[in-house]
Amino acid sequence: MLLQRCPVLAARPSRRAAVCVQAKVSRSEGEPRVIRGKCFVTRDNIDTDQIIPAEYLTLVPSKPEEYEKLGSYALIGLPDDLYPERYVKEGEMKTEYPVIIGGQNFGCGSSREHAPVSLGAAGAKVCVAESYARIFFRNCIATGELYPCETGVRLCDVLKTGTEVTVDMDKNVLTDHSTGKTYPLQEIGEAGPVIDAGGIFEYARRQGMIKVA
Repeated sequence: MLLQRCPVLAARPSRRAAVCVQAKVSRSEGEPRVIRGKCFVTRDNIDTDQIIPAEYLTLVPSKPEEYEKLGSYALIGLPDDLYPERYVKEGEMKTEYPVIIGGQNFGCGSSREHAPVSLGAAGAKVCVAESYARIFFRNCIATGELYPCETGVRLCDVLKTGTEVTVDMDKNVLTDHSTGKTYPLQEIGEAGPVIDAGGIFEYARRQGMIKVA
């Protein structure tokens, strides 16, 4: 079985296969796993309905135009009173925040691959949170849409939306460019190469787990 031969996913079983999408994290072989840009800060228990409400699940990620539209609705379920700044501005298709900062239990709620897919479609490259719901973490890896990095630091209490940061997954550190301070990250480990490849199926093809016609 494919999951059994990919340990990082075998440890996080799912009843559903990953959806097929048009775009992935873009990284050339040997290129440093480093992402710089403005961050969007969220709090604890951001659930999948806040990431992408159920009404948008009819959009099919394998269709390029619907994939782009799905991204325009990323994080649209966040309450306006707590998040006056939208992750994707109204009328836009892409976000200006490639880095998402979360608290505890990011991605909780129902299992839907559309959650990491919508974030990736919006232009998110990495999420840094204290902890993740297990199925969301797995879906990030399976779809190859964004890197789910973990940290022991409560960055959602330190950073503000719009702060310029660099997430260096090779050195396992996040740098806040407004202060120059650095914060430790946990190693991305076995998840990194799977996401680098564009998800579990592309990784499996490259590793010879799936025969290419």
